[in-house]
Amino acid sequence: MAQLWQEVDPGEAGLDDKALDRLDQHLAHYVDEGRLPGFLVSVARGGRVAHLTTHGLRDVAAGLPVESDTLWRIYSMTKPVTAVAALMLVEEGRLSLDDPLERHLPQFAEPRVYVSGSGPEDLVTRPAAGPIRVRHLMTHTAGLTFGFYHTHPVDALYRAAGLESSVPPGKDLTATMEVYASLPLQFDPGTQWNYSVASNVLGRVIEVVSGQPLDVFMAERVFRPLGMTDAGFCVSQEQAGRLAEMYGEASDGGIEVIPGLPLHGRPRFLSGSGGMVASAHDVHRFMEFLRRRGELDGVRLLTPGTVELMTSNHLPGGADLRSFGSRPAHDEPGNEGVGFGLGVSVVIDPSRTQAPSALGTYGWSGVATTTFWVDPGRDLTVQFMTQVRPKSSHTIFRDLKALVHEAVAG
Repeated sequence: MAQLWQEVDPGEAGLDDKALDRLDQHLAHYVDEGRLPGFLVSVARGGRVAHLTTHGLRDVAAGLPVESDTLWRIYSMTKPVTAVAALMLVEEGRLSLDDPLERHLPQFAEPRVYVSGSGPEDLVTRPAAGPIRVRHLMTHTAGLTFGFYHTHPVDALYRAAGLESSVPPGKDLTATMEVYASLPLQFDPGTQWNYSVASNVLGRVIEVVSGQPLDVFMAERVFRPLGMTDAGFCVSQEQAGRLAEMYGEASDGGIEVIPGLPLHGRPRFLSGSGGMVASAHDVHRFMEFLRRRGELDGVRLLTPGTVELMTSNHLPGGADLRSFGSRPAHDEPGNEGVGFGLGVSVVIDPSRTQAPSALGTYGWSGVATTTFWVDPGRDLTVQFMTQVRPKSSHTIFRDLKALVHEAVAG
């Protein structure tokens, strides 16, 4: 276990104290209004934490406060970690971004694209124009989707296959690949962007190429080298008391406990899309590894060139997410001016983003209202942690970005 702590005064890091106070007060209102149980926010400049605030409770019923070593389900913030793990294999020459997926997962050979129909009796598909490639998994351009979406007929096919939450009940990662591969793609690989189960598929690729279960590979090759001492896919008995309770948005606008998410014991399904638990210290270490372009405390996992590739826009034609008519992901409100790299979003046009964002800023978020970003130009890293799965969109991330932007004084 390791804790995050404030290492430098805000003024020394070029941050404005009063603006940071406004940030804390604004976020505290969400707790006071009963919309969040509690939160942690940290802002670091040049690798040193200059602002760290914990407020409210990690477990309302038990009256347990949020602390700097609280453990959080980070859900989709797992995706950038999975991308890093895969890129390590790329640098070792064991995997290529241009590998056809079928080379590692034969069940994805000869993918087909949806044309029409709603079920087996009238489903019409056609051969895909080309194979799914590894890079398509990292950029969410593979043509895959999520079962909890309700805007495309393929979404309904995922739900009918038991993929409402992206994982068929009782199946492991290997068996789930068979289910994914049996379903049509929404579009030809590499032609559009759609947030999807692709990182779960990438996790299975990592297992096949490395010869190790995903959680073992992550622990040995990513978490331990980077000093992410609490990160993993489950919590031990010793860690259990620090795990924040999970809440959902209630019908009255407040919050209510979501039962059945204890994370005790190794999960049957190791989700590269959203299976990780981590502390703020772990997330800070991961952000620092990226900010330092692949190295941390003398340990290098990726070359600077690979991190630059990871954090560059890979969308077709250099477009932003909104250009594809995509649903807003839980990272960027509206998705205007935001592209997508290998496992992370990246700001490509600050003039179009709905919250102040510097060119080249990258990061990602989780469905339980967690987020992180790295701003290379201002040498800034930010994270926000809580545990609420909202039913509708909210302005927390937008407000957070605006208030942090105001705090950067120099």
